[in-house]
Amino acid sequence: MSGFEIPRSVQLLYEDIQPEQLRYHQRRVALTKEFTFDSAHHLHLYEGKCKSLHGHTYKLIITMSGFVDDIGICVDFGDIKKVYEHTIKARLDHKYLNEVLPPMNTTAENMIVWIWEQIDEEIEYRGWKKHGTRIEELVLYETPTSYATLKREWMEDND
Repeated sequence: MSGFEIPRSVQLLYEDIQPEQLRYHQRRVALTKEFTFDSAHHLHLYEGKCKSLHGHTYKLIITMSGFVDDIGICVDFGDIKKVYEHTIKARLDHKYLNEVLPPMNTTAENMIVWIWEQIDEEIEYRGWKKHGTRIEELVLYETPTSYATLKREWMEDND
């Protein structure tokens, strides 16, 4: 006999569990979702191979936190995807970054702050902030082994 069992019944709302039981706690929880986009860029006043026009498959890791609602969800993963697609993918995927970003050198260090600002603006617009939702951390991979990290406390505290 194996250690696996087939459930004898499916849990039913209002019979086996009540709506007030769906929220297990009232703590802040962080959720993380990863995305990729492809873009081209070059760097100004830089002596190295990134001086030439080239492309990357960027990986963006978004971590948001919030407090769970009455059914135990703080931010739906699908909603994080919608925010990413609207604010970042639509503007950066398969684009020439030097043309679509504000005037800046298109380094990972500059890009990650701009990305934070766009996502933060969108979660404010969607009304999530009034419920305690916030960005905790972004990680932007430029290559599989090179990335920039930005944390909430660094955005709030410019020391």
